[in-house]
Amino acid sequence: MNVRIKLLWDNDAAVWIATSEDLPSMTLEAGSCDALIERVKYTLPELLELSNIKTDYCDLNFISERRDRVLISG
Repeated sequence: MNVRIKLLWDNDAAVWIATSEDLPSMTLEAGSCDALIERVKYTLPELLELSNIKTDYCDLNFISERRDRVLISG
């Protein structure tokens, strides 16, 4: 099974958030990308069970996006 996971930076909360259209029950957050990826791997079996998905393995495809605003004063 191939699972696509979006990692988005929430500037207001200062955390990374993981969501996936393949696993609608997934909404996880952590202070760093690496910590969030580990959290996804740790909770994956439970998320698959909640979604009634039975599989022997998952290929995880992480896509990250971070936006920032920079004030340029002239």
